[in-house]
This record gives sequence, C-alpha cells and structure tokens, in this order.
Amino acid sequence: MKKNRLEAFSDGVIAIIITIMVLNLHIPRGTSLAALQPEIPILFNYALSFVFVGVYWNNHHHLIHAVEEVSGGIMWANLHLLFWLSLIPFVTGWMGENHFAPVPTATYGMVMVLCAIAYVILQWTIIRRQGNASFLAGAIGRDRKGKFSMVAYVVAIAAAFVCPWISIGIYILVAMIWFIPDRRIERALETKTTPSAE
Repeated sequence: MKKNRLEAFSDGVIAIIITIMVLNLHIPRGTSLAALQPEIPILFNYALSFVFVGVYWNNHHHLIHAVEEVSGGIMWANLHLLFWLSLIPFVTGWMGENHFAPVPTATYGMVMVLCAIAYVILQWTIIRRQGNASFLAGAIGRDRKGKFSMVAYVVAIAAAFVCPWISIGIYILVAMIWFIPDRRIERALETKTTPSAE
C-alpha cells in the first residue's frame, strides 16, 4: 500500500483534533480584558496542547517520509497513535476547566505519555518492517529526546498530586524541548546517509 493515504488520513485526524480544541474555547461574556481572566487557564492549555499536537504532526510527517511501504501493522500502529492524540482535546479541556486540579493534571500527563509510547510503537513497527539496518533506524538513533520526554511525563504525573504547578512546568519544558522540530530524519533525507545516533 502507498503511504499517501496513510499520511492524508493522519493529517485529517490531526486537523480535526485541533479544531475540536479550538471549539472548546469559551467566548467571554464581557468586552473588557477582565472578562478574559476566567478563560486564561483554558487558553493556556489550548496553547500548550496545540504545541504538542503540532510537534506530533511535524514529526509524523518526517517519519512517514522515511517509510518505504505501508503494511497492515503500520496502519494499526498509526491508528493507535491517532487514538491517543484524539484524547488530547478532552484532557486539555478537563485540566483547564478545573484550573489544574491534581487528577486532571495527572490525567493530562498520562495521555501525553501514552501518545509518546504510541509514537515509539509506530517507529518500531516501521523499523521492524524495513529492518534494523534501515535508513529510519539509523536516523532515529538512540532517541534521547523521546526517552527524556517519557520520563518527564511520568515525573509530572506523580508531581501532580504534590503540586500541580510542578507538572505544568514539566509539560512546558517538554513542549519547549520539542518546539524546535526534531530534524534527525529530515537531515538524513537531505544527506541520504545514515546519521550518527543522537
């Protein structure tokens, strides 16, 4: 199967996820800046989640460019990733509406770590199909940023029950780390050589 349909479907789902998030924003009832104050946590969550979804979209785009052919396993692994991504609007709204209460803040982290795990599963599925000596396996390398992110999410989940603001700080840190797109695959595509592990 050609990868164009997989990429187009994934792009469509991610666009819908962003649309759902923006539709969850409430229009203030007043015309002053003070009317925006109750919406600040929701707007903050929207911006944070928008960055996370954007990071996944960007990295997914590069990942699919390295795919030679799509198998049934790759399709299911991709759907698995899209499932967890589709829960981001729900946990975004829940955490924002409840002003970063411990359980919603921890749940946000759980969804984030499950998205990260699903992305790694998709990478592994593609590499298993193409082989450990494949271009993609070399481009991904040790994936230090990915491993650090998962550990950070787990710490943030635990921290949510002590001080949710620590969790928020960790989520911001991870978003900042990934805000500059991961260019390992892009660089490898440009040079057509297997890069050294990062």
